[in-house]
Amino acid sequence: MSTTDKSGINEIIIQGITRAGKPFRPSDWVDRMCSTYASFGADRKLRYSPYLKPRVIEGVRCLAVDLKLRDTNPEFNQLMHFADENQLSVLDAEGNSIPVPDHH
Repeated sequence: MSTTDKSGINEIIIQGITRAGKPFRPSDWVDRMCSTYASFGADRKLRYSPYLKPRVIEGVRCLAVDLKLRDTNPEFNQLMHFADENQLSVLDAEGNSIPVPDHH
């Protein structure tokens, strides 16, 4: 059984679109975020975090964030701060617009 937060959400989508409906720049922001959370494995190869997944939804570059990241990586707060500061749209797994999760 998967663990979910109090609201029952276990994944959110950060869209590459601002709340004002404008495309977010730079366009490679998803790749940059994935690189930021990558780490080197025992084989010395760079591995992306299993909690971050690049997606394209309806032609928009997005970043799917597994909320388990909140428990395993304190940098989750930085990611949520980034989304908030840049006024990026955040969706729940069903595609409903939600506020940026807590990032104190």
